[in-house]
Amino acid sequence: MWKHIAANALTFLIVALFLFGGVIVWGTNEYSAEGPLDQAICLEVNPGSNVRIVSESLAEQDAISSPSLFRMGVDYAGKASELKAGSFLVPEGASMSDIVDIVTRGGQNTCGTEIVYRVGVARVVAQVRELDPATGRFIELASFEPAEEAAPADYTETRGANDTQYRVVIAEGVTSWQVVQALNSLEFMDGNVSEIPAEGMLAPNSYQVRPGDSVAELLADMESAQARILATAWAERADGLPLQSPEEALILASIIEKEASTSDERFDVASVFVNRLNQGMRLQTDPTVIYGVTEGKGVLGRGLRQSELRAENPWNTYVISGLPATPIANPGADTIRAALNPSDTDFIFFVAKTLNPRDGHNFAVTLDEHNANVAVYRELEAARAATEGN
Repeated sequence: MWKHIAANALTFLIVALFLFGGVIVWGTNEYSAEGPLDQAICLEVNPGSNVRIVSESLAEQDAISSPSLFRMGVDYAGKASELKAGSFLVPEGASMSDIVDIVTRGGQNTCGTEIVYRVGVARVVAQVRELDPATGRFIELASFEPAEEAAPADYTETRGANDTQYRVVIAEGVTSWQVVQALNSLEFMDGNVSEIPAEGMLAPNSYQVRPGDSVAELLADMESAQARILATAWAERADGLPLQSPEEALILASIIEKEASTSDERFDVASVFVNRLNQGMRLQTDPTVIYGVTEGKGVLGRGLRQSELRAENPWNTYVISGLPATPIANPGADTIRAALNPSDTDFIFFVAKTLNPRDGHNFAVTLDEHNANVAVYRELEAARAATEGN
């Protein structure tokens, strides 16, 4: 009899183990399978939240099929303590495994309502926008220039909300003085900075920030990012460049940033200046003269005078040979790479194609070709002057 009972018990155990194994396989497959979400959503994870709260929120929005299985998967993966607060875009059909990765890996928020401060060469614009999860595109709710206009109601209301996100976007070609002035003016950031970082050493990019963040720390992050970009680009530079150091590469990149009208022509503009340096020609570029006048403190706002073109200073490339003393702006990563890997051309001249800077430049190898291009441009100027005069 005992043998019979033991045999039945063993059979029961085998069946139970088989069923248990089947449940594990099913759970694993379900955890990794495409989820039920038929339209992307924005998932809010509040500070102090936990996996149970998140799983219930996901279930309410039909993003997961089983809150319990979601929690077990998080525990099994050892990620229960890695939950990050923020607003996260959960795409259509995301699996439970995908969602766990989204809410635990950290990094910048990917959806929600945010205030973006865009620091440009000519102005600073504050923009209130909200991501539409269905389309993956931001909807602009308000936009204004804080230095010139009163804040609209949408901005004031968004500033008062606890879940508002903040972002600072630094445009390519902005000077370090302009960046510092803009950051010092942001009322939600702490600690005004008086010392201007070295020109060229602030990486243009988009930076997510929070109320109470330090201006000095954000500037330090920008400097670290630019140092990494420059070091990588210098290590991958082309052979035979007339540049002796990464610092010289940064100076050249800043000039290219100011002269290139489109992203596609950066490499051709770089080739012009590299060719001029190789031939011992002066660079003769207006943005360096402008920097000598303004020292990077704002926009000149008028044409250059002949006296300024003839003035002797460390930046006037109509007077000095070689590169100016320092960068004249903060170049972006793509422009730094262009400076160190220019197009293989014989170009040594360029002039704008049209009166619209976005239309790019005509390049030339000989002075005769260049003069012909300049003549076309002068005709366009004359035609506009005649139209404006009528």
